[in-house]
Amino acid sequence: MAKLAHPLLVVFDMAGTTVHDNSDVARCLADALRTAGYYCDDALANTRMGMAKPVAIAELAALSLERGVGRAVTPSLVSEIHRDFLHAINEHYRTHPSVRAAEGAAEIFAALRHRGIKVALDTGFSRPTVDIILARLGWSVPATLDAVVTSDEVPHGRPAADLFLEAMRRCGVTDSRQCAHVGDTPSDIGEGRAAAVGWNIAIAGPSHTREQLDPLRPTHLVSALTAVPAVLGLSLHT
Repeated sequence: MAKLAHPLLVVFDMAGTTVHDNSDVARCLADALRTAGYYCDDALANTRMGMAKPVAIAELAALSLERGVGRAVTPSLVSEIHRDFLHAINEHYRTHPSVRAAEGAAEIFAALRHRGIKVALDTGFSRPTVDIILARLGWSVPATLDAVVTSDEVPHGRPAADLFLEAMRRCGVTDSRQCAHVGDTPSDIGEGRAAAVGWNIAIAGPSHTREQLDPLRPTHLVSALTAVPAVLGLSLHT
């Protein structure tokens, strides 16, 4: 089938894409690793944004060991660090006044669904964290979204295609070429490429700059979530 003028499904990342993020996730991840005795600053943690957090923790701990800082990385230690991260990030999303939807997110969801386009979220977070975010923002399936897929619900997180393929399955869409993925990290672009989506849209911003994302060859590179409808050939006002 030839690529359609508009996608059948758009899958959006959460933190940094549809959920405002002021490097909060990277900070909580770096703090958890430092507490466990590893070297990690916020900028280094940011390089693993979008990934399943246990995988990110294991990779960052291994990098610290290359510097001679830390102890042998074991599954139990990764789980311990992940628990510390979850405690911090869940508390942030539960209580911090800065938690809010990215500009235009709810309006874009509604406009796409009004046109019969399915809307899903996928994320490197696990389900408990996502449920806190959804409750805080007032988003839900099926009222606001058609599906939400979390990293602990699939065998492999980003940059593998599993999250996207599960979103397709839940939305009843079978051809990834008729779908779009939107995210703000290299792992998002990798996911879209692995899933062979028709629109692999990257958003340059606080997490990763245009110069960092452009070499990864997304199909489209924009500066804000609000630019995404135009990329999809849609207008919010018609």
